[in-house]
Amino acid sequence: MRAVQVSRPGGPFEIVDREIPQPSVGQVRVNVQACGICHSDSVTRNGLFPGIRYPRVPGHEVAGIVDAVGEGVAAWKPGERVGVGWNGGYDGYCEACRRGDFFACSQTQVTGISFDGGYEQFMLAPAEALARIPNELSPEEAAPLLCAGVTTYNSLRNCGASPGDLVAVLGVGGLGHLAVQFSAKMGFETVAVARGSEKEPLARKLGAVHYVDSQTKNRAEELSKLGGAKSIIATVTDAKAMTAALGGLGVNGVFMVLGVPRDPLEVPVYLLMPGRRSILGWYSGTSIDSEDTLSFSVLTGVRSMNEVFPFESVNEAYERMISGKARFRAVLKMA
Repeated sequence: MRAVQVSRPGGPFEIVDREIPQPSVGQVRVNVQACGICHSDSVTRNGLFPGIRYPRVPGHEVAGIVDAVGEGVAAWKPGERVGVGWNGGYDGYCEACRRGDFFACSQTQVTGISFDGGYEQFMLAPAEALARIPNELSPEEAAPLLCAGVTTYNSLRNCGASPGDLVAVLGVGGLGHLAVQFSAKMGFETVAVARGSEKEPLARKLGAVHYVDSQTKNRAEELSKLGGAKSIIATVTDAKAMTAALGGLGVNGVFMVLGVPRDPLEVPVYLLMPGRRSILGWYSGTSIDSEDTLSFSVLTGVRSMNEVFPFESVNEAYERMISGKARFRAVLKMA
């Protein structure tokens, strides 16, 4: 089979020939049909996680078909459509798992970091990392929903807002264009906040009721005029942009941090205490969260806007993504 690997931190992508791997106990082999290219793949390419073993194959937005199962796997059969996201499995017996917090497993694995990911024609994954893909979604449609999709959907359904509440999405990009759709479909009064008036037509088409151009208007003031947001979903990676929006939270509002800025987030305490406001970091989700995301997307018509590239164009696709020019997700399609 062919695979795209990184041989050392900071090294280039290399398209190589490998033996097709054989699943061991508890593993499933997936015939990969499509794999999204996520900004977090830079973690693998640049060695930003401790303990990554090289060579390593990136990719954690994987859509494919079960090709073979290892010993002890009873829940999956060859031919089933499956996806694998960021969460690559958990041990099931640590304290976090015993309390049902599988995402916080002390031995958690990350697809494309702990083990080889989806930039290859066949990959191995722990059985507990697999999510079922509905027939209504093509592999290219499903792939980005297994990271960008589950991250935004799962954060919104846990942000504390109820249908009719004001919810703001900070940024209309790879994560934000999905967050706006999910927010609208969940019945929230959705506000899209982004730079430039040219993004307003798209934001409204995706379901936003209000639009705030952060280049010409104060984010916090505009949200306050609307009554204050029950939640702000921060998909941007600019710490200053996050801080500038904090004042737009309403009473008991929750600021959900999805993007990872390089700089520390500065939080004026006076913005939090009077209105009992809070800041919450959000992890993407486990395999069942991915299944919920896919099912909700089929039910409501939420779709990722993708640029699809052939396997051989992995470098072009990655550069398009990392530069921010992709509209809005880049996806590799396997031959």
